[in-house]
Amino acid sequence: MITPGQTVQHYENFPVGSFLLPKPFRKPIAVVYHIARYADDLADEGDFSPEQRIAALDECSHELQRIAQGLPPLTPRFAALVPVVQQYAIPLQLFEDLFSAFRQDVVKSRYDNFGEVIDYCRRSANPVGRILLHIFGYTDGRMLAQSDGICTALQLVNFWQDVAIDLKKDRIYIPQDELQKYGLTDGKLFAHEYNEQFKRLMAFQCERTRKMLRAGSPLGRALPGRIGLEIRTIVLSADRVLHKLKQVNYNIYTARPTLTTLDWPIILYQAIKAKYPSSNSHTGCH
Repeated sequence: MITPGQTVQHYENFPVGSFLLPKPFRKPIAVVYHIARYADDLADEGDFSPEQRIAALDECSHELQRIAQGLPPLTPRFAALVPVVQQYAIPLQLFEDLFSAFRQDVVKSRYDNFGEVIDYCRRSANPVGRILLHIFGYTDGRMLAQSDGICTALQLVNFWQDVAIDLKKDRIYIPQDELQKYGLTDGKLFAHEYNEQFKRLMAFQCERTRKMLRAGSPLGRALPGRIGLEIRTIVLSADRVLHKLKQVNYNIYTARPTLTTLDWPIILYQAIKAKYPSSNSHTGCH
C-alpha cells in the first residue's frame, strides 16, 4: 500500500495552492492537498485489491473520527491536519465527502445519468473548493455555490480530457443515457471509435461544462487580491483545456490536450487583467 512518506507525481491542470497565493495560505493548503492526493491515490494507484483500497480509505475515515473525538491521529499526515482544521474551522465532513467519492471509484465504474456524475463531483471536487474558502475566510452562501460550480466543472474537464485513460481502468464517466442518445456504447468507446457521433457527444459535454465554469467564475472577481487572482487563473486554465479539446476536434484517443509552459503566460496575463473570455471569444468550447 502507498506509504505515508510516498509521493505520487501527477500532471495537474489547475494551480491550486500555487505561488500566486499569499505565503501564509500555502502551508495549510499543502497539508489539505497532501491528504486529498494521498486518499485519491489509494483508490487508483498501485496493484491492490478493491478490499485493500477500501480498507485503506476506511483508515483515513478513522483518523477523521479521532480528530472529531479530540484524540491524536495515528499518522503524521492527519496530525498535521489538526491545527489546520482548528485554525480555519474546516468541517471534517468535507474530508469525509472526499473519501466517500474515492471509495466509490473503487466499486463504481459506470454512471447511468448526469445526476449521478454530479453527485460524484459534489463529493470528489466541491469539498476542495469549500475547504479553500474556509482557509481564505470567505464562506457566505453565494461564494460557496460559485466555488461548487467551478470545482464541478474542473472535475468534468478532467473527465473529458481523460476518457482514454479512464477506459484503461474500465471506468466511464460519460453518462450511459447520453452515450445512448448519441448512438454510442461502451464497446465503441473501448474500440476507440472516433466518428461524428462521438465528436458531437464530446462537444455537448464540453459546452455544458463551460457553462458551469462561467456560472462560478464571478468568484474570481469577488475574492480580493492574490486570492482572486489564483481563482481566475484556475478558471482560465480550465477554459483553455476545453479550448484545446475543441482544437483537436475532441479526438482524445490520439492526443490528450494538456497545458504547456507556453500557455501559462497567456493565462496569467488574462487573470491579471481580470478578463474572462466573453461568449463570443475564440477560447473554450462552442
